[in-house]
Amino acid sequence: MTSQPTAEQVRDGHGDPGGGLQAGLKNRHLSMIAIGGVIGAGLFVGSSSGIAAAGPGILLSYALVGALVVLVMRMLGEMSAANPVSGSFSAHADRALGPWAGFTIGWLYWFFWVVVLAVEATAGAVILEGWVPAVPQWAWSLIVMVVLTATNLVSVGSYGEFEFWFAGIKVVAIAAFVVLGALAVLGVLPGVDSGGTGLENLTAHGGFLPNGAGAILTGVLLVVFSFMGSEIVTLAAGESADPRRAVAKATNSVIWRIAVFYLGSILVVVTLLPWNDPSIAEKGSYVAALDSLGIPHAGQIMNAIVLTSVLSCLNSGLYTASRMAFSLGERGEAPKAFARVTRRGVPRAAILASVVFGFVAVFFNYAYPDTVFLFLVNSSGAVALFVWLVICCSQLRLRRIVEREAPERLTVRMWLYPYLTWATIGLIVAVLGSMLADAEHGNRDTLLLSLAVAAVVLVVALVRQRLRPHAAPAERTGAPGAESPESAGSPGSLENAESAGSAAATSAAGPARP
Repeated sequence: MTSQPTAEQVRDGHGDPGGGLQAGLKNRHLSMIAIGGVIGAGLFVGSSSGIAAAGPGILLSYALVGALVVLVMRMLGEMSAANPVSGSFSAHADRALGPWAGFTIGWLYWFFWVVVLAVEATAGAVILEGWVPAVPQWAWSLIVMVVLTATNLVSVGSYGEFEFWFAGIKVVAIAAFVVLGALAVLGVLPGVDSGGTGLENLTAHGGFLPNGAGAILTGVLLVVFSFMGSEIVTLAAGESADPRRAVAKATNSVIWRIAVFYLGSILVVVTLLPWNDPSIAEKGSYVAALDSLGIPHAGQIMNAIVLTSVLSCLNSGLYTASRMAFSLGERGEAPKAFARVTRRGVPRAAILASVVFGFVAVFFNYAYPDTVFLFLVNSSGAVALFVWLVICCSQLRLRRIVEREAPERLTVRMWLYPYLTWATIGLIVAVLGSMLADAEHGNRDTLLLSLAVAAVVLVVALVRQRLRPHAAPAERTGAPGAESPESAGSPGSLENAESAGSAAATSAAGPARP
């Protein structure tokens, strides 16, 4: 059992909110990262299986997962607005639950995103090879990875600019899809003979729940992982001019983002087409819906949109993995080289380490797709749920401390605390239990492998903590000059906490490190 974190640790992140990273992200970058963060390629290519399993009832599955994400993001927003530290939920877990928790969830999250790099690079290469078959698929994967690595190495601003346009294309495409689909459903889309189907397809083919109410939970298991990425904005906010405002804005907008982009677009699909229409499985849900509107080259249009989503996810994945590695290095839970930055404020070693693992995973995808790579994918599959569970547990503890020590920092508050927090924990545990019981869709294997990897990382964390039981906060955060709670004065002294945080931040913002 770890000791309760002090106000100084909670409020000032051990005095190191930036840690050498530069405020290179503009408001428009953060706004688009926040909007596009919940839109992954999984929405476009993974929704077909959910529709086949639950019929129109997949809307309830998306709504349930969407509500879960909204609650988790509200909790994360509360903690990050009160303490916008690099590492986001990993740093919060470090303070709330102990170094073992921050270490474990940080490395699992890093592992998740470097595997995603390989998945997305391969998906993008498949599309590009279809357009330019003269270039082999492995070469396209290499080109995509090299280009986006170079982008991330230049500056955080270049990452933000690329993500702004990538996410912007996704947002515009889905918004246009929702508007065109709604007009077609109403029978008023010019030049399209859709017949104005209205809401008939929601109930006409076996009812709203043709496979029974239990299919809603099956749908949840199939779509839950497409929501991973909402938390990226809290990591990116640390490299903005006003992180607290950025976090609050992103948290407050997550409801309409999920409602419009997920629920809105899926509603269009299941309203335009019968849920059991063979074209949904053959072509994909969005391509089938566009075809039903008579839009020419619907498949290629959707391929372009999916490619944009893939590049966006790859770009964000590399950024996210490198910043998590940076935070771990800062806290002494990864090689110290990960916490060093260039003159442009870029953690070069953290980026290169992340992309090297990504390249290795791409190789495994081509050389051992059914063994090594399948293991990597499955063993990282449940990390999203682990992350959300840790966020909930961290918020339960940190909220009490901030209310007691620094209530003015609670600019974002979790609704109905602690009841909704406990309800969210219960929902996540229920989803994990359902995964354990679901062998049909491979969810049991995914959960067991993810638990096995998590157990290995946890053992490493506990051994490290046992060997370093008296590690000072400054050592764990990597904040040069940060004082321990004891040396800063009384743990509950807000003045001492502020002065210690200011001194550490000044030291951390010293000469740029090559």
